[in-house]
Amino acid sequence: MVLKKTFAIILAVTGAKMSQAQQVDFRPDTVVTVSNDRYQVQTNRFWDNWFINVGAGAQIYFGDHNKQMKLSERLTPNFEFNLGKWFSPGIGVRAGVNGYKIKGATQNGSHSTGEKYTGKPWDGYWLYNQEFNYFHIHGDVLFNLSNIFSGYKNDRFYSISPYVGLGWMVTNEAPAAKEVSANIGIYNSFRLNDALDLTLDVRGAMVNDRFDGETGNRRQDGSLSALLGLTYKFKKRDWEKPSSVVISYSDELLNSLREKVRKLSEDNEALKAQLLASQGKTITEIKVEEKILAAPILVTFPINQSVVSNEARVNLGFFAKVIKAGNKNVVYKVTGYADKGTGTAVFNNRISSERAKAIYNVLVHEFDVNPGQLEVSYEGGVDNMYYDDPRLSRAVITIAK
Repeated sequence: MVLKKTFAIILAVTGAKMSQAQQVDFRPDTVVTVSNDRYQVQTNRFWDNWFINVGAGAQIYFGDHNKQMKLSERLTPNFEFNLGKWFSPGIGVRAGVNGYKIKGATQNGSHSTGEKYTGKPWDGYWLYNQEFNYFHIHGDVLFNLSNIFSGYKNDRFYSISPYVGLGWMVTNEAPAAKEVSANIGIYNSFRLNDALDLTLDVRGAMVNDRFDGETGNRRQDGSLSALLGLTYKFKKRDWEKPSSVVISYSDELLNSLREKVRKLSEDNEALKAQLLASQGKTITEIKVEEKILAAPILVTFPINQSVVSNEARVNLGFFAKVIKAGNKNVVYKVTGYADKGTGTAVFNNRISSERAKAIYNVLVHEFDVNPGQLEVSYEGGVDNMYYDDPRLSRAVITIAK
């Protein structure tokens, strides 16, 4: 009974000392290396890099008899609205609607205003002024050549983006028409600030010859428009460069920790000897269990990802060796985190949980760590935890409980 009581005292003192040792200020030196390759960026979430665009300008329609008219007589206002997304700095899509009014000349009276055209007759027939409203729904694929050929630059003043697309051109005025259109154009953007661009959109659209209610020698009719507008870019607007994080412990910190552990061991041995001497026992009559703890480890992830990199696996392999060589009763807490500034609360909870589980799976299934020594948890989105750098919040931290 006395022996058990003495052993309990020794363990209690040892546990207290170890608890103090775990509270040692043991901050790692962290170096974040950002790639300088201008052609590489990190993939953003689906709801990032969206934009809206509104514009106004002028258009001209190319019908069967419009060439008999003066250019100024054929110009009409044109308006547009677009909603789009950039999937990368070089490729994006948008859906929109443009249109308003078409003016031209007609021989068969379709969409006629009833006024005879004041110019010369065509082929012996008088032409009449033509005017009707229309709208044009379209979808486009944009190619930002500035970013594709010159690399991504978030503060570039001018970008040129050719595009191609399909559309649906509609007039509800008799004779009504609904025709598929083929589109090609150039989307020019001039950076005003992080959120706003001034844009010049030049679009050519080709549509079936019958759209204006009159068929002739042309197989296709078409329109050409130029619109000046504004584009608003929703957050997140930019693209981050790939980065790697190197976490190291200086010799000074490691030596300080070793010295504290050595001093702790000496104090415990002296205490055990005193207690045993007072009870008339020898040290061989008591089994003392060594407590070997692995140093905390931090693994970072790219934005919106939970895949463990090969570099991280190397560190986890060393970490696993220390766990398996140490006290089998020590439990390590694997906690996942996310960057609070780049996702909703629901998304950050999910991604931080997935990151913690990914580390758990590597330790258990690749390095044979006992699952009973690991406890998985997650904290969701957090503010910058280290060095005011959001990259270090997209992480998993594993530490002894």
